[in-house]
Amino acid sequence: MSSCDDLTARARIRDAAIELFTERGLAGATIRDIALKAGVSSGLLRHHFGSKEGLRDACDEFAMSRLGEIRQQMLAGGRLSDRSFIGSIHPVAMQLQAYLVRSMVDGTTPRLFLLMVEASEQWLEINQIEAEDKRAYAAVLVAMQMGMFLMRDQLSAALGVDASTPAGHSRVLNASVDIFAKPLLSAEIAEQARAALAPYLTGDPHTSGDPHIRGEETK
Repeated sequence: MSSCDDLTARARIRDAAIELFTERGLAGATIRDIALKAGVSSGLLRHHFGSKEGLRDACDEFAMSRLGEIRQQMLAGGRLSDRSFIGSIHPVAMQLQAYLVRSMVDGTTPRLFLLMVEASEQWLEINQIEAEDKRAYAAVLVAMQMGMFLMRDQLSAALGVDASTPAGHSRVLNASVDIFAKPLLSAEIAEQARAALAPYLTGDPHTSGDPHIRGEETK
């Protein structure tokens, strides 16, 4: 996971922690085991990160940053058609995505989802993607993307191929490309849906006919 110029003890500790946190969760991965895997002392680990929670925060930030770099390299950097690049970053991306999924499932990093939403908002701004409610757009997009990894076993069963392998993962991503490349709603239906949802979004009791939305009791 480390870059060529990032082979310091700090980087080795972080990489070892990401691997063990993914396998065992925050509670199951001890400082001693992480230090042993990184080839350093527990004291050096604490010197760099202070505590296991501090190490986890550093892992979160690295995973988010590295995945963001990979996405930018593929989409903005023109590397999407570079097969050698795609092959080289696949194991890195899968490991980091697995780490993020494990963290969210364990609930050990409550702020992680918010960090991902904020990163998604920034990506929308950089790429000048318009949305009526960018915060909601970013949050739902992150939830949909992470759902693919949270349901990896179910996807594998449905597709008949392990979704964590290059072949299976590529099939999932190819389907994602199809979904994002082709609008599922016509412009007319989208406008009708927005018009129907507008009263609920504004919370106007005079235009919303649903008593539950207005906070009224049903008898």
